Amino acid sequence: MKDREIFSALRTTSPCFIRLDGRSFRTAASALSLEKPFDGRFSTAFEQVSSLLLRESGLAPVCAYTFSDEISLFFNRLPFEGRVEKLDSVTASFASSALTLALSIEVPVSFDARIIPVDQLTAVEYLIWRQKEAWRNHNNAYCQSALMSDGYTSSKAQEKLHGMNTATMHDLMHERGVNLAMTPAWQRRGVVICRRSEVCTGFNPLKKEVVETARTRIVADRNPPIFNTGEGREYLSLLLF
Repeated sequence: MKDREIFSALRTTSPCFIRLDGRSFRTAASALSLEKPFDGRFSTAFEQVSSLLLRESGLAPVCAYTFSDEISLFFNRLPFEGRVEKLDSVTASFASSALTLALSIEVPVSFDARIIPVDQLTAVEYLIWRQKEAWRNHNNAYCQSALMSDGYTSSKAQEKLHGMNTATMHDLMHERGVNLAMTPAWQRRGVVICRRSEVCTGFNPLKKEVVETARTRIVADRNPPIFNTGEGREYLSLLLF
């Protein structure tokens, strides 16, 4: 019967990204009474999930980038010999469990997962693409929330926003006293979670001398640069490779 397990031998290579997308989170959002257009608790929970994926999942991704209800994990080497089914199922199930704990919710949540093979150039371009999506999501979320406050239904608000360009969205929010370019950076640019090496100074009582020790900890950058700039591309190159 083993040979009836379809795709069980399908493998991918590194480097690659695994992107996790929240599936049908509307029920969970409703149960949590999340603030609109953005809820700090929700963002912090996704930061925590990303940190756990780096630290405790056993998958050892290099870093993570998260915004809205998605997480992109970068791998320069792969567990499970690169088996696609294992990679997708373990990352998605771990993230679902971790988010349930982070938000203390009683409704089921789930993620889907997909693998994106990259090289050194396309890895940078991938994150530039996702950050641009974070910006579009940010603008749309603010404008939809504003229109619904004006009495539009969710579907009517989406219909009005369909095809609306960035300048028009800025004008719509400017009339309401909101500058979309000045909202919190994590809302506009997303959050990067990575490992940082630090040199810690201490005292060795046995040798009676000051010693320096290199330690690695997981940190979140909630104010990353715009990736599609010289500074941003250098930031990504150092982050990934």
